[in-house]
Amino acid sequence: MAITKDMLIGEILSKDSGTGIAEILMKSGMHCVGCPSAARESLEQAGGVHGMDPDKLVDEINEYLKGIQG
Repeated sequence: MAITKDMLIGEILSKDSGTGIAEILMKSGMHCVGCPSAARESLEQAGGVHGMDPDKLVDEINEYLKGIQG
């Protein structure tokens, strides 16, 4: 299942058994991925708060997921 910008951060993080998605988000400037309120925000909402392009994050995360899902 592909990630979309309207998905909640917590839901997105649950798609990865490792730390790759969290690393992508933190590298992009979202250092609060472990915060309980961040888990209830959509990627688009969180991107807006942190000045990030949610479409770019969606692309990066989906590319990462393709790589681990084969």
